[in-house]
Amino acid sequence: MFSVNRLFLVSSFALALSLVPSFATADEPTPAQQCEKRVREGLVAPLTEYEANRSRFSRARMPPGERRVRITQVTPSVDAAGRPFMAFAIDVKWGGDEWHENDIVGCAYTKGGEIFVKRGDDFRPAAILMGKPGDSVAGVCKAAPRA
Repeated sequence: MFSVNRLFLVSSFALALSLVPSFATADEPTPAQQCEKRVREGLVAPLTEYEANRSRFSRARMPPGERRVRITQVTPSVDAAGRPFMAFAIDVKWGGDEWHENDIVGCAYTKGGEIFVKRGDDFRPAAILMGKPGDSVAGVCKAAPRA
């Protein structure tokens, strides 16, 4: 009888302990995870909102049904000015099962949070995708040669 009560007590304690939230600190997000979040919040969300408010009769292409962000490098690169950045690609899907890769490519700076997209051979501020003017910016998103 004593062992059954003891077993019940131990199992009740284990159950109660499993219901208590853990106070252990979570691991810090990796630079790639931080960059992905920055691109989702700083580019994909505003672009989706911009496209939703556009006229249905616009000549611009229809917005995709889904977008996904891929960070295309494991560790940050450093440009000629010494600023770290990470390259990304945004893939799109228009209703079928097929993803169209690299619809938007660019880079996001890990310190300042600036996002640039590639148009031709140049990189421009991501705001150009939302109809704002933006000239090409020299030296961004290009890794400096290692010494």
